[in-house]
Amino acid sequence: MGFLNAIRHFIVFFNYFCMAFTLLLNLIYIVQLFVSFFRVNRNYNKTFSDDYLSYEDSENLLPISLIIPAFNEQEHIVQNVRSLMKLNYPHFEIIVVNDGSTDKTGDKVIEAFHMHKIETSIRYQIPTQKIEAVYYSKTYPNLLYVQKANGGKSDALNAGINISKYPLFTCLDADSRIEKDALLRLSMEFIKDSRTVVAGGIVRIANGSKIVDGELKGFTMPKKLIERFQIVEYYRSFLMGRVFWAASNSLLIVSGAFGLFRKQTVIEVGGYKKNTIGEDMEIVVRIHHYMRKHCRKYKVKFNEFSVCWTQGPMSLNDIRSQRRRWQIGLMDTLISHASMTFNPRYGFVGLVSMPYNWIFELFGALVETIGYFLIPFTLIMGELNMFFFVIYFLLSVSLGVILSEGSLVLEQYTHRAAMTAKQSIAISVYAILENFGYRQIITIFRVEGILKYRKLRKTWGKIKRKEFEQ
Repeated sequence: MGFLNAIRHFIVFFNYFCMAFTLLLNLIYIVQLFVSFFRVNRNYNKTFSDDYLSYEDSENLLPISLIIPAFNEQEHIVQNVRSLMKLNYPHFEIIVVNDGSTDKTGDKVIEAFHMHKIETSIRYQIPTQKIEAVYYSKTYPNLLYVQKANGGKSDALNAGINISKYPLFTCLDADSRIEKDALLRLSMEFIKDSRTVVAGGIVRIANGSKIVDGELKGFTMPKKLIERFQIVEYYRSFLMGRVFWAASNSLLIVSGAFGLFRKQTVIEVGGYKKNTIGEDMEIVVRIHHYMRKHCRKYKVKFNEFSVCWTQGPMSLNDIRSQRRRWQIGLMDTLISHASMTFNPRYGFVGLVSMPYNWIFELFGALVETIGYFLIPFTLIMGELNMFFFVIYFLLSVSLGVILSEGSLVLEQYTHRAAMTAKQSIAISVYAILENFGYRQIITIFRVEGILKYRKLRKTWGKIKRKEFEQ
């Protein structure tokens, strides 16, 4: 009986722990939301007064290399390159790195842009798989196509860095689109503060949007619920979380779909890490690690007005694959840089940002998932007070709704006129509904990523996406 009583008391304790944990996390999110409101409002006024467009022909802007790692991207690659060529930026080059594709990715690029093989010397500042050929086009002189042996996305990015000739580079997914002025806005972070080594832009879900030559021409509500929920989720993730962490120079991730880097800094830290599926987070954390270890002043910025559009998964199985991969990438990065955690040498990054990601972003998914099953079970067994449970449930859901709705308000503030009033109301409804099922399913997928870390830590998986509306 003593053992059974001990088990019963532990279960009851764990229930209260889960409740306290969930409420604490939501309160942290509320703080992030208020800080983000303040920062976005301040940045909006500064951006408006700066008139960034006056710099579009300036010779002071740093030229940029746009690196597109591509593996079996024959459906999207040509359309993406054509879109990038129309960016509003004075000096840039586009480097398409074909990482051993088995489809017609290379043929599509060569044919569409009239490219010819050239002889060129390559300085391997970062070791990569063999570069087999480089192609150039007289018609499109700022475009290079690189054919290399398969080595993964990180290896393709490192190859692009080796070939690039400009001091800044950005990594762009082959199935994403960046807005026409996004590079101009993001590069200003390097002009305004010479300590800037990384600047991230915001990623928005393109499902339902019509984007032509880097400009949003219209928005219609996606047909599938899962796509609508992702729109709200991305608002919350980028506009609340990343704005908050960037405010303290402790942002640990810049999306692999759109981030601008100082090339020399990335070369100094050894380039992108291979054999990981979370290379976008790992490179930013490694830069933090390197710069603080060597006592160098630096900034990792986030610009909520620099927009990249990406196609979100359209099926539950695809979103499961994506979220498992994200959680595995998070876990892999945290383990690789565990020495930074609670280490005062790394300042706010080591004392707050790293522990937060361990406790709430990684293990928080486990606690939350266990609570989904254990709390109702304890309630049925009569070990939990019904009144207390109802109050907890209502408070937790209310906080979740406040966060989702607050993020939607932030989104409308940064991207005004993107939606009609009717569409905004509809999205607001989904910001409420996502708290009843969708967020719980996503959490379970994250736990699956933790449990299958060893098995899937080197597996990317393939997500089916549709072409952008033109």
